[in-house]
Amino acid sequence: MKDQPIFITLLTIELVIPYAQSLKDKRSAVRGLTDRIRNKFNASVAEVGYQDKWQRSVVAVCFVGGDKRHLELDATRIRTLCEEAMDVEIAAIDQEWL
Repeated sequence: MKDQPIFITLLTIELVIPYAQSLKDKRSAVRGLTDRIRNKFNASVAEVGYQDKWQRSVVAVCFVGGDKRHLELDATRIRTLCEEAMDVEIAAIDQEWL
């Protein structure tokens, strides 16, 4: 068991929600995106920044696995899912390996 590698990656996604007119609008958009990521990729997802701003958010996505290439593929798919989301725009995405 100790010989098996374990890889952990963290994506930090900074979002702009241009059509949000309230925190309720923003949270609805962010919750929709985080739920899609959680359900499709079985990842841990949390809003970690700009929680009191109407049109900004930072979402952290963390996932663990034994195959680094598979995690890279999932990270790419998460980026694509965020880019295709209609109610949010990506300001920045950072990835780090822990």
